[in-house]
Amino acid sequence: MSTTTITRGPARETERAPAPDLARGFMLLLIAVANTPFYLWGREHAASGTAHPVDGSTFDRIAQALIITTVDLRVYPMFAFLFGYGMVQLYRRQVAAGTPERAGRRLLQRRNRWLLVFGLLHAALLWMGDVLGAYGLAGLLLVALFFRRSDRTLLVWAGVLTGVLMAMAALSVVGGYAMAQLPPDSEVTAMMDFGSDDAGVAEPNYLASILPRLAFWVLLVVGQGLLMLAVPIMILLAFVAGRRQILEHPGEYLRLLRGLAAGGIAVGWLGGLPHALAHIGVWDVPDQAMWAFMAVQLATGMFGGLGYVALFGLIGHRIAARRTAGDAGSAARPAGAVAAVGKRSLSCYLAQSVLCAPVLSAWGLGLGADLGSATMALYAIGVWLVIAVLAAWFERSRRRGPAEVLLRRLVYRGAAGAARS
Repeated sequence: MSTTTITRGPARETERAPAPDLARGFMLLLIAVANTPFYLWGREHAASGTAHPVDGSTFDRIAQALIITTVDLRVYPMFAFLFGYGMVQLYRRQVAAGTPERAGRRLLQRRNRWLLVFGLLHAALLWMGDVLGAYGLAGLLLVALFFRRSDRTLLVWAGVLTGVLMAMAALSVVGGYAMAQLPPDSEVTAMMDFGSDDAGVAEPNYLASILPRLAFWVLLVVGQGLLMLAVPIMILLAFVAGRRQILEHPGEYLRLLRGLAAGGIAVGWLGGLPHALAHIGVWDVPDQAMWAFMAVQLATGMFGGLGYVALFGLIGHRIAARRTAGDAGSAARPAGAVAAVGKRSLSCYLAQSVLCAPVLSAWGLGLGADLGSATMALYAIGVWLVIAVLAAWFERSRRRGPAEVLLRRLVYRGAAGAARS
């Protein structure tokens, strides 16, 4: 058999496990909550580089504290894990159907390259914080270097990179403490101001806003996809979890999932709490030391994202058990809507930008200048609810998401062309 032959198409409905789709659907709610603060343009931001304004009402402060503690830098590691897990699912189905292993890996790489293209267009047209490019780049590198490696090798490398990330966080804390002792008006402290960049959101001219978005996106692709380490670590762990089908068969790993859910979420939330308290002024931290919180957020957010994945593995197990017992219950309806979003995660992710960027950016209706942190959080939740209703309608109509259809045509048509050649 040719090493380029693809013997089957995308996953069929009966092959889908509930846990990954539930996790993806809930993840998109958290992504909307995490992304929309960047549309609060024209405000003064903290020196830590967070998107949250330094001012606001009591309700705004509460919203900022909750988002910093539970959402910021906790969602994209979760996204990375599900992305890596999905690659293993795709590859395993292909190989089980008779596709040669080399052809299966090439299929993954074609998909990763197209994600880079999708991300580029997404950033150019709407949203500078696109993550598709970062995951596409990380996927290209990690599939090439690690996909054929043993579980032990993957776990060793994930452990080494985790150690590096934790060391970076520890050094940042030490550096932040040292910076806090310096006068706030010194030249050194002035260099540590990492105030958030509007990156085209505050630009009233749409054409002029494209270049800042693309410039920010390029840095994000390399930084988030590789240099900040959380994405490679989570993808390596997902490779191992996907091989063992932990989310497809969560009942066999309940002890592991419970430990990860409890421990990961606890570390994630406790790690974000100091930053939240400093941001809202409960803890008095000098501006020149605020940057130190970002590395801590990165390190602890990785554990938080893993905890969220484990939690939805447990929820998926419970739902699957009820279906087997013939007792779907009323809870199945909202869970079904969340899963419908997860099944169309690419389309729903892009739809968020369609509903946010033209409404909130200065080049559109410009409402981001008028909303506060609390009302922006409500807007994000409203956007997700609208998308969930549409996804549920698509589910009842047995329709795939349009972005998924396009991506699959591009990927599998390219695979068919390679086989013919």
